[in-house]
Amino acid sequence: MRIEDEIKQPIFKDEHQKAYINLVYTAGWLQLRQAAAFKTFGLTLPQFNILRILRGQHPLPATVALLIERMLDKTSNASRIVDRLEEKKLVTRTVCPANRRAVDIRITKAGLDLLERIEEAGVTQSSGVTQLNATELHQLNTLLDKIRSVE
Repeated sequence: MRIEDEIKQPIFKDEHQKAYINLVYTAGWLQLRQAAAFKTFGLTLPQFNILRILRGQHPLPATVALLIERMLDKTSNASRIVDRLEEKKLVTRTVCPANRRAVDIRITKAGLDLLERIEEAGVTQSSGVTQLNATELHQLNTLLDKIRSVE
């Protein structure tokens, strides 16, 4: 569906404004779809993001600083997210032996298993971008990278 129809705004100042609004609207649309899909697994989108980061680090630990650096949503509170994941037994937190002020965070077997179940269910593939072919996906990735290259 066209952005004009989605937000009931038939006229835009120019194509720049239309593209910006379209991008922001689509990002929100994707997040809502993902949030609903992850809810069935008892996770939020930021919790899923932290688990994926930790799986990428596995078996090495991560620090809260590393998680913040790599998170998709920089406004999320990484410490609180880790608290929730620890309550669910999906991560562990231990004092770093080399630096007693630092905390090592690791994904558990249960966390790894949950990510596998989510991927087997196809949750990460049902995002809307599956409607694009390989050439379109490459073009979209190139354009998105170009947008973020602004200094």
